Amino acid sequence: MIRRAVALAVLAVAALDVWLFVVHHTTPPLRADAVVVLSGSRSRLPVGVRLMRAHDAPLLVVSRNDKPTKLEQDACAHRLAAKTLCVRADPFSTQGEARLIARLARARGWHAVDVVTSQFHVYRARLIIERCYHGRLAMIASPNPGGTILLRNLVLEPLKLVYHELRRSC
Repeated sequence: MIRRAVALAVLAVAALDVWLFVVHHTTPPLRADAVVVLSGSRSRLPVGVRLMRAHDAPLLVVSRNDKPTKLEQDACAHRLAAKTLCVRADPFSTQGEARLIARLARARGWHAVDVVTSQFHVYRARLIIERCYHGRLAMIASPNPGGTILLRNLVLEPLKLVYHELRRSC
């Protein structure tokens, strides 16, 4: 009985991992009022900068990380050829970032936002952001991180998805 329950749990996590890490949940970029780059993987900000330049978005919003990359430091020091706003979500989580996007959109009159996050994170981030922000939203994937970060997220991301599906709040 216990073996069967463990086997079913492992299969459920594996199925969710395929859904999150393999299936693409991105949408085409919008003519956005801002490009928001969620904190996390180092591969996200370069995608956000390219997206902003390619689609002529007026503002790049960077969700600050504890260990900023050189590109993040340059962006937040206004050394890029892009108008940049660097912020730290409170709480420091995807839900905090969703609340931050909603607050910024209300304060600045945004109607459309492009959000950049890792491929594995797009599905859950969209669910959470749509609970807080009610404008047009495009979710753009950056490459999944590798190494131990990927392994850790293979376990944690399905659990976080279940948690947020049970909570269903902004």
